[in-house]
This record gives sequence, structure tokens and C-alpha cells, in this order.
Amino acid sequence: MPHGNEPSQPFHATTILMVKKGGLTVIGGDGQVSFGQTVMKASARKVRRLAKGAVIAGFAGATADAFTLFERLEAKLEQFPGQLLRASVELAKDWRTDRYLRRLEAMMLVADDKTALVLTGTGDVLEPEMTEHGAVAAIGSGGNYALAAARALIDTDLSAEAVVRKGMRIAAEICIYTNENLVVETIGG
Repeated sequence: MPHGNEPSQPFHATTILMVKKGGLTVIGGDGQVSFGQTVMKASARKVRRLAKGAVIAGFAGATADAFTLFERLEAKLEQFPGQLLRASVELAKDWRTDRYLRRLEAMMLVADDKTALVLTGTGDVLEPEMTEHGAVAAIGSGGNYALAAARALIDTDLSAEAVVRKGMRIAAEICIYTNENLVVETIGG
């Protein structure tokens, strides 16, 4: 029987890609939600603005779980305004230790104009490694495909948004749980 963040059924929800380059952070997510071998929805919105537009966040995992996490992160951002890292650490602590939250099956990418982070249910709050060209992170079913594509494109003349769009398109061509119905949000600059 699954516990913690192990999936209880064959649920594949998305691909989310974050690129930090040229003073901008861009998060893009596809719209496909799949259950087993069935596409349940092709145009879900899994990238959102929080904290009155000051934070962008994308999730991969069970949809209801992600909405719970968005609400919890929003509450932490209200508690710690302008402190995305602190709010994320507090959310990760709760996520890891709270009996209800521990069962949530999701991961998140979050960013404001200064910070970009990966959040997991095991208490991880990870900042993607910056190189001279920028930083990339990805989560979800097609995350590794999108990550590889973005890493290959980050040192080109493409903008952060163009890298996200192209990386997501490549992931959609490879991963059957990813489609090309993108929602892309940008912050910074």
C-alpha cells in the first residue's frame, strides 16, 4: 500500500519547466491531465500567479493536492510577505510533518523576481544551480525531457521564454503524458 508521496494509482499529470535567464524567470506547464492511458483533460492550468502576482508557481501531481498546496503557499506568503524562500521552507516543513499534507502527491516550482525553487513533499526546498547562462529545473512526467532540452538551449541566443516554449514542445513530442497546450508565466526584469 502506498504511503507518503508514492502514487496510489497510475496518475500522470504534467510537465512543468522553469528557466531563469537574462534577469527573467519563466515557468511553463502543459495542459494535459492523464489517468492511466486516458487523457482526462487537455487544457488544465497548472501554472499560476500567487501573492498578488509577485510569485509564479507550477505544479505536477494530483490536481486537488496541488490546489491545496497553492492555498497553503499563498497563506505562507501572506505570513511572510516578500520572502518566498522563508514561505517555501515553512510550507515544506508543514508538508513533511503534517499527517494530511504528507499524503499529497505533488511537486512545485515557484519563483519571484529574486528566487527560483523546487519544492517536494519530502521537505526539499532546492534552488536550481546557476551557470553563466542561467538555471533550469523541471518536474512531472515529462520533466526530464524538458530539462534536457532546456539545458541544451540555455546557452543559445534564445530568451528564457523561448527556451521554455521549445523545451516544452520537445517534451511533448517524447512524453505521452505531456501536450503542447502551454501556460507560460514570466517574472522579473
